[in-house]
Amino acid sequence: MSDRRRVGVNGMGGITPVGRDVETTWGNVVAGVSGGGPSTLFDTTGYRTTIAAEVSDWDPTQHFDVKELRRLDRFLEFFIVAARQAIAHAGLDFRNDEEAASRAGVMAGAGFGGMGAFIDEITTLVEKGPDRVSPTGVPRIIPNMAAGLVSIEHNLTGPVSCVVTACSASANAIGDAAEIIRRGAADVMVAGGAEAAITTFGISTFAQARALSTRNDDPQAASRPFDADRDGFVMGEGGAVLVLESLEHARARGAEPLAEITGYGMSADAYHITLPKPGGMGAAKAMRAALDDAGLVPEDIGYINAHGTSTPANDATETAAIKIALGDAAYGVPVSSTKSMTGHLLGGAGAVEAIISILAMRNGVLPPTINYTTPDPECDLDYVPNEAREAKVRHVMSNSFGFGGHNVTLIFSAL
Repeated sequence: MSDRRRVGVNGMGGITPVGRDVETTWGNVVAGVSGGGPSTLFDTTGYRTTIAAEVSDWDPTQHFDVKELRRLDRFLEFFIVAARQAIAHAGLDFRNDEEAASRAGVMAGAGFGGMGAFIDEITTLVEKGPDRVSPTGVPRIIPNMAAGLVSIEHNLTGPVSCVVTACSASANAIGDAAEIIRRGAADVMVAGGAEAAITTFGISTFAQARALSTRNDDPQAASRPFDADRDGFVMGEGGAVLVLESLEHARARGAEPLAEITGYGMSADAYHITLPKPGGMGAAKAMRAALDDAGLVPEDIGYINAHGTSTPANDATETAAIKIALGDAAYGVPVSSTKSMTGHLLGGAGAVEAIISILAMRNGVLPPTINYTTPDPECDLDYVPNEAREAKVRHVMSNSFGFGGHNVTLIFSAL
């Protein structure tokens, strides 16, 4: 660690099913407020799953003019607004400083990108013919446009890229952005992710894979990670962005970062296209790699924000992985899944949960896992059931796992 630049988190922004900014999201997560409800974004008649965690009162015209909106998919709207919030929170402005702008970049993460735009354009092609397809179709669909549009809006001319690793994408984006700063290729990176997959295809394909909860009559109780009666995840949407900055650069301009990103670990299950590898060894490798990167031991970790999707296989496997990675210390570490409230934001989940992990550390409050009523013998850790808990911690871990066997762990530490 001594040979690398240290990286702080200096700004945060987020649009989630339980809040249109970070402060509101945090307040609702601590209070155990569920964002689950009936799907309203399309007609769910005939669908196995008819519920989701939507950004239900989203009005993009409050943030974009009509001309801009023609070029934006819903996921892009979420990412751009979250980035605006985070950059303003960090107190940065690169639009009139070319030298500083050349040392600042963007790293976005998404699992699907513009799924809604893709469905719209394919429908137009089939029903109306090729001459009616929009020339802005491609920019609305491709995941990297999230990074591109933020770089354009804020004049960020340093490293700009995009990570597409399913549900670990935005965690990868944060970790990769930190590495860019660590090696000296940038001073500031805007990093996070977004997703807007509550669509006809998104809901139907995950439902066909038996990944979604079918607790349609009780949507607020449908996401129940680690509970014995869990039956799948609730699809969420939104976006979250962090501003990462070298500690030296931040302090030189009089800013004191909110936290330091100290650990980043990755691994692959190399097992199955959707299922986690039984036993948890793959995910445990990512956690151990993050601990090694941070120079920490298991006993240092005070809280884990779990991937915790509320699917039978994921939650049992993650529990096993935590026990492998932390050993005997696992039973003394509080673990919660805030997906019980936000739903699963897919490619945007890791960034949302990174922010929640940082705020848990800063505020001395661990968010709960709501809807936890029936213990599962395979899930035998402390899941902070149903009510938030006060606790002072200095190091927090956030897990994100994606289809294809991608495992990512981030560790944030107090300064």
